[in-house]
Amino acid sequence: MNNIFSLLVIYIFVISLLSVILTVKDKISAIRHRRRISEKTLFFFSAIGGGLAMYLIMLSIGHKTRHKRFMIGIPLIVVAQAVLCVVIYYMVK
Repeated sequence: MNNIFSLLVIYIFVISLLSVILTVKDKISAIRHRRRISEKTLFFFSAIGGGLAMYLIMLSIGHKTRHKRFMIGIPLIVVAQAVLCVVIYYMVK
């Protein structure tokens, strides 16, 4: 069980780091009027575990904060993932 937890922590760290990089890259691209990261890609990385990091970086750099889809959608994804983690924890326990 300890190995699984360690792998999960590493996975979440890597996905969160990639989510932050994509979000910052999209912000820079928006400023420079260059090709952007698709919203589908941003939501995908949020859904596979980078949601909390992405949400926090969006708030801190002021990116996509006027888009209700992101300001509501990503926190909902994070809450759903947290609930799922609690359910899985109690099923395995």
